[in-house]
Amino acid sequence: MPSGGEDLFSGFEALWMEAAWGKAFARVGGPADAPPLLLLHGFPQSHALWHRVAPDLAHDHRVICLDLPGYGWSSAPPSDSGHEPYAKRRVGAEIVALMERIGHVRFALVGHDRGARVAYRLALDHPGRVSKLALLDVVPTAVQWARIEAAPGMNPHWPFLAEPAPNPETAIGRDPDGYFRRLIAGWTAGKDLSAFDPRALDLYAQAWGVPERIHAMCEDYRAGAGPDRAADEADIAAGRTLAMPVLVLASTRYLDHEKPETALAAWRRTLAPDAVGAAIESGHFLAEENPSATLAALRPFLAGEAPPKA
Repeated sequence: MPSGGEDLFSGFEALWMEAAWGKAFARVGGPADAPPLLLLHGFPQSHALWHRVAPDLAHDHRVICLDLPGYGWSSAPPSDSGHEPYAKRRVGAEIVALMERIGHVRFALVGHDRGARVAYRLALDHPGRVSKLALLDVVPTAVQWARIEAAPGMNPHWPFLAEPAPNPETAIGRDPDGYFRRLIAGWTAGKDLSAFDPRALDLYAQAWGVPERIHAMCEDYRAGAGPDRAADEADIAAGRTLAMPVLVLASTRYLDHEKPETALAAWRRTLAPDAVGAAIESGHFLAEENPSATLAALRPFLAGEAPPKA
């Protein structure tokens, strides 16, 4: 059984659970009777992403840092021709069931990157389950694909990872550690790996060197190009929006850097017209590169003190 990372989450317990996709792993901390808060990481990381903010949030929340299916130490479900096991609608529904199984029917939800995509789809499909929603460094999937199509060359990993199997799997598999380290370094403010704790990097590398997990990450992006985009486009066309308070945090040195439309504006235009937001001086990895600013934005929002609209 995988191990490591305990020193990054002092006071947290390791929790293995049965999920619809197989084994699910989480780090859980904070008072058992405190309001539940689910944190969902992104690509190509794991629950360890949250190690610089979760202990602080656990002072007054029951914090669950979950590994998404195929990431970290959670099982990678078998894929199918429609990529449905990795579709955010299915994963969100499975997480709702998983959270209920451990006693949390309604919870606050924070997601980064791919985890934010699971988070907002879950919140759209199950609005009664989510009390507050914070989205870190993403725009809606439909908006992202429209941006890529309008500006070929933007975020090239999106179309690359969504290519049919085994094209990206084979290319990445030649040097997975080099590929992923170069990729995430390029998304930081400093364009290097200095912002990451080496222990967290070691945990990420445990997963990204495993062929079935490389395939799972590609399936995540294939689902993004197929069922996830289609679900977004249907909701936007129908005028369906997020019903709970929404906070959008965007990096100044990555997502909102030299873009014609800010992330907050994209959300307000589509799925979250009443969203509030803040800019974080950071590259893409807000919770690791600038945890103090990330916490300063999250804490009042989670306490019901959302900032005024920008």
